[in-house]
Amino acid sequence: MADKTANKILVTRSSMPPLEEYVNEIRELWDSHWLTNMGVKHREFQAALENYLHVEHVELLTNGHMALELTLQAMNLQGEVITTPFTFASTTHAIVRNGLEPVFCDIEPDTYTMDAEKLERLITDRTCAIMPVHVYGNICNIEEIERIARKYGLKVIYDAAHTFGETYKGKGIGSFGDASCFSFHATKVFNSVEGGAVCYRNPALGAALYELKNFGIHGPEEVSAVGANAKMNEFCAAMGLCNLRHIDEEISKREAVANRYRERLEGVQGIRIGAVQADVKPNYAYFPVVFEPKKFGASRNEVFQKLAENGIGTRKYFYPLTNTFSAFSGRFDVRETPVALHISKCVLTLPMYADLEKEDVDRICDITLSCKKQQ
Repeated sequence: MADKTANKILVTRSSMPPLEEYVNEIRELWDSHWLTNMGVKHREFQAALENYLHVEHVELLTNGHMALELTLQAMNLQGEVITTPFTFASTTHAIVRNGLEPVFCDIEPDTYTMDAEKLERLITDRTCAIMPVHVYGNICNIEEIERIARKYGLKVIYDAAHTFGETYKGKGIGSFGDASCFSFHATKVFNSVEGGAVCYRNPALGAALYELKNFGIHGPEEVSAVGANAKMNEFCAAMGLCNLRHIDEEISKREAVANRYRERLEGVQGIRIGAVQADVKPNYAYFPVVFEPKKFGASRNEVFQKLAENGIGTRKYFYPLTNTFSAFSGRFDVRETPVALHISKCVLTLPMYADLEKEDVDRICDITLSCKKQQ
């Protein structure tokens, strides 16, 4: 009997530059022995990102979570932050760990991003900020969110972990809001092994972030804030520099994978695949599929299990919702976000990475479609 897991396919695979390129990039570190604390690679990577992302300023950090958490701390906020539960744990945890109260707004059923039409009714006299999440490469309703924020004098911090390299109406996605936070984790479209960044316009925010990521140290004999150790090291910065040279090619390869999935799965009854948004240059970060059991004849969980039995890794992303975490037991009412709850129970992200072969995409689709029951 053939081993069904012999050709195991993971839900993602990290992009890496040629080994020789990375070795050459880090070679000078053996001469300088400067391995961390904002060295030459850190500064080169920072400048390269500002250019590629079309933003004014970038602050590098150890990961995307610290980008979120320290941005909130740097803004010295108090009260409530409106966000969405359809996100990774990091978004909600960053709010709570700053002593702030998350208030959950439901999502749009097609983009899975914050439903701006439901946003204004959640604002109270305790609201200090909005933290929308760009999801799967889909961007939020930026114009409406920022209109509401201006009306009420609120900060806007975008969780942009899924949108590296994207543009909206020709502008870098990191240029919107008071800050946009990115993750360079190994599983992302673009990685520096581990890493994160905050894009911003206000130099005062950058100065605060710089201090907070280095224990709040203001000078050799002055510690002006209670900070963290969130400095990106030189090896991660070097990996970022290498991967940045190849990012456009990587995104192009991902587009080909996404197009093949669409060819095979679009139009199938009971399968919903979102359209590419107007005015957005996408990065094809993920390939989410929403299964409607009554029409497809099988649930998301059944498809997940069938693919797993055949050595194909997928992800129930995002499930569970953050407002259902046991860490917050009894604190939030999931009934207030019914669309997010429904999508979380029906969505499955299929394998997506630049080097995924067409034959493997077809195998994934064949197994997925084999789950469909005739109505």
